[in-house]
Amino acid sequence: MNDFLQRLRERKLVQWALAYIAAAFALIQVLDVIAQRFGWPDQLEKLLILTLVVGFFVTVVLAWYHGEKGAQRVTSTELVILALLLAIGGGLLWRFAHAPQSAPVATPAADAKAPTAAAIPAKSIAVLPFENLSEDKSNAYFAAGMQDEILTRLAGIHDLKVISRTSTEQYASHPPNLKIVAEQLGVATVLEGSVEKADGKVRINLQLIDARNDSHLWAQNYDRDLKDVFAVQSDVAEKVADALKAQLLPAESARIASVPTQNQEAYDLYLRALAFSNRATDQYGLTKAVMPQAIDLLQQSLAKDPNFALASALLGRSEMFLYFLGPDRTDARLTAAKNAAEQALAQQPELGEAHFALALYWYWGFRDYAHAQQELKLARKTLPHDFYVMEISAAIARRQGKWEQALEGQRQAQSFDPRNSSPAFELGQTYAMLRRYTEADQAYAHSAELSVDPALAQISRAENSVFWKGDLVPLRTTLTALSPSSDEYRSSGEEFYELAWLSHDYANAAKVALEAGKDIWTTPRGNGALPARLRLAWAYAAMGDDARAKMLYTDIHQEYQASLQERPGDWDRHLALGFAAAGLGLKDEAIREGHRATELLPITRDAFAGPDYAVYLAQLYVRVGETDQAIALLQYLLTIPSGLFISPALLKLDPVWDPLRKDPRFKKLLTDADAAQAKIDQSEQKPR
Repeated sequence: MNDFLQRLRERKLVQWALAYIAAAFALIQVLDVIAQRFGWPDQLEKLLILTLVVGFFVTVVLAWYHGEKGAQRVTSTELVILALLLAIGGGLLWRFAHAPQSAPVATPAADAKAPTAAAIPAKSIAVLPFENLSEDKSNAYFAAGMQDEILTRLAGIHDLKVISRTSTEQYASHPPNLKIVAEQLGVATVLEGSVEKADGKVRINLQLIDARNDSHLWAQNYDRDLKDVFAVQSDVAEKVADALKAQLLPAESARIASVPTQNQEAYDLYLRALAFSNRATDQYGLTKAVMPQAIDLLQQSLAKDPNFALASALLGRSEMFLYFLGPDRTDARLTAAKNAAEQALAQQPELGEAHFALALYWYWGFRDYAHAQQELKLARKTLPHDFYVMEISAAIARRQGKWEQALEGQRQAQSFDPRNSSPAFELGQTYAMLRRYTEADQAYAHSAELSVDPALAQISRAENSVFWKGDLVPLRTTLTALSPSSDEYRSSGEEFYELAWLSHDYANAAKVALEAGKDIWTTPRGNGALPARLRLAWAYAAMGDDARAKMLYTDIHQEYQASLQERPGDWDRHLALGFAAAGLGLKDEAIREGHRATELLPITRDAFAGPDYAVYLAQLYVRVGETDQAIALLQYLLTIPSGLFISPALLKLDPVWDPLRKDPRFKKLLTDADAAQAKIDQSEQKPR
């Protein structure tokens, strides 16, 4: 063996091998760039790599015979060693070429619940993000818009299963292993593409690939004027449907061929707005920061073309997002939403996007579930695969207290769109309401894993630890990790306040609320909308600064008395007025206004948000010294789904309940609640 090693050194075999590996690696990098640019199939790339692997063994053999000292006769022992090396190398090569690809190569982690290959329908497709090849990188919105518009046209074909943009956006434009991506998404085919926009022209390169065998079903390059982009979108949808042998109904063919606007400036503004709207929709904690930009661009678009129905529908939807999640709970915002949706329907009576906007209007604006479901039914006619239609329907069931139906709907949405982070997040919310905190934790974690912007899911998971275990560390860690310059940071004022408040750090809580100014904050985890100044007053009072607290209470009291003249049915304003009255020592008024808020939105009307207002009523009772009523209400709340707003751990942690600490009834309440929660935790460990 020593002689053999000596001969290896003489022939510089190691140097030859290293040199070959370095050259092959460099060549592979160049080939990868060329392959992506020219759309080479994955099989060709694999063949070239396998050729280089075989070449390595050939190089080793040649180096042996053509070493520095010239060719020499090989002994029988050396022949055996060489044969073993070649056999091992050949075996590894064969295994590499034929091994099943079980580990994902795409950026997202593999989903254990992804459909099996046998369960994936042949007529199913995912449209991956289109690569932006424009020299002006600010044109990324245009490439994203092309993907969204083509996906929307395909999604209108009832015979196709189409995966949502939210699921596909986490992948690269040209992932190295399409089979893995397709399996994760639960589809048989994938549409890849690139977009280049410049000087009024657009170049779109597309290829439809059967991911099961890496075969190309269709490919097309389009070099068109921007005014012809709708013809491209229609042609792509028709060619894809034809390639997948999907049945096209006459109405579907008409929709695919439709031209939403003849005004190119209006369409460009619409695509820019769509980018903002999609971001707020995907991460609704960013609604306040992002959606106003979408609304402004849509208004500009409609000024160019008042008959642009798609822009009107998106405007109606965006207005409702800002109304509910901004929150901007005003009649003006509601009216703007309804007018925009109805304007869209006046142009296109069957436009699914407009019916969806009206569904949000009735649901979020009035809790009119019957009207909302009716609009969702109409939306499904032209949006048979729209994930949000399915999600909102499940959310309505949750508001109606149909918890198992809501869970089933959210699970169906998850199975339908396996890489979409939203169903997992909503499952987490529902599990938390049911105090199934273990399952909520898993759902939030899964949502964060799937999301391109995981901040909302990460914060919700951290808050879940507060309610579940009374542990503030995850929340502190998650909030500290946010960049102060990010939209996520600027949109998390309520959470920063909550962390400081629960930490008894009232000075920092006051600082956070003071920086928010006259902002309206939604209640953490819930839908209530209260002024940040009210929380500032609570922090001042907790610090013993009663003078500044009283000034704030007085201002809020006057403001909300006047605002209720405009919107007497607004439960949020009654609640804010009740807390201001409590701060001013107006006990009867405080209780009356708190009761009015819960009467306007009782738990029987909204099983999801109603308990939030009941918890606030219990807090009002504590603030005005009505201990008996506070404890009785808390006892009731702990027996119903309300785990997003009240839990044994939070009752021990939140200083608002400090006046009850010495009451024997409160101590017993905590003991009983702990026992009930322990049973739930134990049941979650059992297989379901």
